[in-house]
Amino acid sequence: MNKVILIGRLARDPELRTTPSNLSVATFSIAVSRPFNPQGGGQAETDFISCVVWRRQAENLAKYCHKGSQIAVEGRIQTRNYQAQDGSKRYVTEVLCDNITFLGSKDDNQNNSYGNNSYQVPVNNGGYQAPPTNMAPDIANMPTTDITEDPFKDFGEEITLSDDDLPF
Repeated sequence: MNKVILIGRLARDPELRTTPSNLSVATFSIAVSRPFNPQGGGQAETDFISCVVWRRQAENLAKYCHKGSQIAVEGRIQTRNYQAQDGSKRYVTEVLCDNITFLGSKDDNQNNSYGNNSYQVPVNNGGYQAPPTNMAPDIANMPTTDITEDPFKDFGEEITLSDDDLPF
């Protein structure tokens, strides 16, 4: 089975090109952090993984994402080789993406106090505006509920179960 799932940030802007048969293809690199490495001096390490995506997803990636945007990619690892201009044989390993999910951009996360996902509020004219800054609930004026009473008291009579009644 050849299946890859990665979450990371674009290391550079995607490069969108069109083939002679009019297919869109985008190449990009995704920076993926490795877990903490105590042997490496305690520093987290990052891998920069080459990826390729085709057709409409390539167009959308180039249109809506830029360096620093956080994305998730699903696909498979592909290897290929080619002859360089100097005559040497070059080998390439890359992820051929089947699905890309936009998780937000670096700018969204820095300017957004609502967490890691971008957030916009639709307005009547079809556009979007920034969310209001006073979105936190007023906890001091919220009603309290007394939960000392048994919430199941009106459910009827008690049911007894034996071990044979349980499916596990």
